[in-house]
Amino acid sequence: MGAQAHMASLTMWACVFCCPFAQVRLHIRGSPPRHGMRMKATVLGITLILAVAVSARETTPVHIDRPFVQDYAEKIPLAPHTGDVKLLKVRTDRDGHVAVLSNKGLFLLDAGILRPDRRHRPLADANITDIQVVRGEFTYLTDDRVLSNAWAGRLLWDHHGSGARWLAAGEDDEVMVVGSGRAVRFRRGEPVQDWRIDAAGFKQAVFDAKRKQYLLLADDRLWRLGPEKAAQPIFTHKDLTCLAFSSDGRTLFVGTSNGLLRLDPNSFEPQSDIVTRLPCTAIRCLSAMGENLWVGTPAGAFALHPDGHIDSYASQRWLADDAVVDIWPGPQRSVLVLCETGLSIIHFRDMTLAEKAGHFDRLTRQRHIRYGFSSTLAMNEPGNLATGVLIDSDNDGLWTAMYLAGELFRYAVTKSEDALRNCYESFEAMERLSEITPMKGFPARSFERAGYEVSDKSRWHVTEDGSWAWKGTTSSDEIVGHFFVYAIFAEIVPDGAWRQRAVALIDGIMDHIVRNNWYLIDYDGKPTQWGRWHPEYVNRFPQQVGDRRLNSIEIIAFLQTAYHFTGKDLYRHKAFELLNEHGYLDNILVPVKGLDHVPGIDLTSEWNHSDDELAFLSYWNLYRYAFTPELREQYRQAIRDHWQIERPEKNPLWNFLYAATGTEEFDLEESIGSLKEFPLDTVSWTIRNSPRQDLEFLPPNFRNQSTRQVLPPDERPMSKYNGNAFQLDGGDGGREEFSGDIYLLPYWLGRYLGVIR
Repeated sequence: MGAQAHMASLTMWACVFCCPFAQVRLHIRGSPPRHGMRMKATVLGITLILAVAVSARETTPVHIDRPFVQDYAEKIPLAPHTGDVKLLKVRTDRDGHVAVLSNKGLFLLDAGILRPDRRHRPLADANITDIQVVRGEFTYLTDDRVLSNAWAGRLLWDHHGSGARWLAAGEDDEVMVVGSGRAVRFRRGEPVQDWRIDAAGFKQAVFDAKRKQYLLLADDRLWRLGPEKAAQPIFTHKDLTCLAFSSDGRTLFVGTSNGLLRLDPNSFEPQSDIVTRLPCTAIRCLSAMGENLWVGTPAGAFALHPDGHIDSYASQRWLADDAVVDIWPGPQRSVLVLCETGLSIIHFRDMTLAEKAGHFDRLTRQRHIRYGFSSTLAMNEPGNLATGVLIDSDNDGLWTAMYLAGELFRYAVTKSEDALRNCYESFEAMERLSEITPMKGFPARSFERAGYEVSDKSRWHVTEDGSWAWKGTTSSDEIVGHFFVYAIFAEIVPDGAWRQRAVALIDGIMDHIVRNNWYLIDYDGKPTQWGRWHPEYVNRFPQQVGDRRLNSIEIIAFLQTAYHFTGKDLYRHKAFELLNEHGYLDNILVPVKGLDHVPGIDLTSEWNHSDDELAFLSYWNLYRYAFTPELREQYRQAIRDHWQIERPEKNPLWNFLYAATGTEEFDLEESIGSLKEFPLDTVSWTIRNSPRQDLEFLPPNFRNQSTRQVLPPDERPMSKYNGNAFQLDGGDGGREEFSGDIYLLPYWLGRYLGVIR
């Protein structure tokens, strides 16, 4: 947001929320004043407004959008018809070529596939048992030779060792070849040292460049191979699996089948107790990259930071499969993670939040727009986007409202004609939800061409011309979405005729609810299951039941919004009737922390995260269009009370909707962290975090908060904002891709509010 636009925005908010000298009716970008409303302000009032605006600008936290490191995965499968291949090791050379060693020779990364490497016929015919990188070039161990195609092929040494399996590259054209009970050090092709080792189960050989010695790992001990004639056993521990030096050479990491050891590389004494607070303790491979240690396990990979923080990379969001075989630094800051069924490349690139929004905008426009709705893409083959089909859902209206709101905020900030076209397109889809039903003011859940509905056929009704079908049983979820976005639309779009269409929809839906005694009346003449705001229904619930509070919030927000845009006194009168005579204000002020299970009421079997979503979307209308400053302050307290409960989720949308009340404390840093860690891949891959051993689990509780700290979005199952952020396991095996509105709405709301610049 530019400086002038930001000042105008702050002035507007100061005028609405802070000025005691003016009775202000908010009209955005030239919308005409409604019946009976006039702006009154004194010079003193205007002066105070500007002072408050300047003060707010100085105190409100703001995130300046600068590049951060975004990670994403590229998954490389094996070429078809490769047979029973066992992948063993991955390496990359100085030119960025990626080579994978298998029990059937070398594989090459080619056009997104791992294919058998047939480029060098002598290598294709050789029995390669190991591969290393020497001075940036691939060097191979076969059953009789050490060779490379670099340096004009001059590195071609016979090692004459039986059962040669491991190759370790030293300095000055020196290597060590390890076979059955024997290790031989070669310099420029000549054997210079030969160790006989009475051990079995060799796992790995490495060169210690700092101390000019080799280390050899076996099942239960670590051997040092230095200038002495005999190999020296220097450390003993059961179930050793792998080892790696830290990048600075000051720590020797040793993996075991049940944890990670840190050894002093000089004394080989443990630097700490064995580390078992890890996502998985069965360690298969280690690789130090910069300050971080990358760890491969049968349950995925993870990066261990010096401060103990862990970034987990598991499930098909990140990996070809979770059974990690090897990890190695890849080209251009990437990380190569070799799995049993293919290769994964974890890329790291500099990206701004704005560039990330561009990614999700493209994703949504290319794969998720159906008649203007923001829809789910269902795949016949898991993860295969080419098999995707756009399907209707029960909440097409709500999800599209959230997408449309994001596009409206984008237009308000950028004045993008592309964003405005998107707004008009999605608005017309939502408008048609109200037009396609024969009940005045009753919007459908969705519509589809007749015969192509994919959900429960019993809730669909065919139009008179037989061409279309619309879905009934509309819920409060849909109505919340309609009021939320129509109000934003009526404030932001530049064309007055379009704004009036949004106001007409607000009026029509509100009229239907009031006319039908606070119910949504469906095609069968009966109230829908969740479209109920009548005091008899709302107040029958004890205060511990969230629906009592939520439904009161919703209907008062609807009435305030309808009154604000239409000026009809009926809506104001009805709102105060509910607030004062039926206790809806008391319901709104019920402390959220008091919500709990109530025996005999199914609605309270667990915390309903859809209710959180509906409440926070309603807060926009509840607070923004409050009838009086006193009500607005009471609403603010109620919103803050709910927000305090939701803070552990670090939800950027809840935080920014709360920020719209003018608060200075809305967890901006946590919100930005969640936006940064939101995955670029929105496929619903199956994810399992419950077996992880690095998490601090909580006892069962009503909120279903499973862990003390919420996992970052890229480590947990993909869901919309009606899902539990603390859900550890979930996904459908990659059969659906979510649209990008999950990211776009909070990002563009943050831009609109000026807290992201």
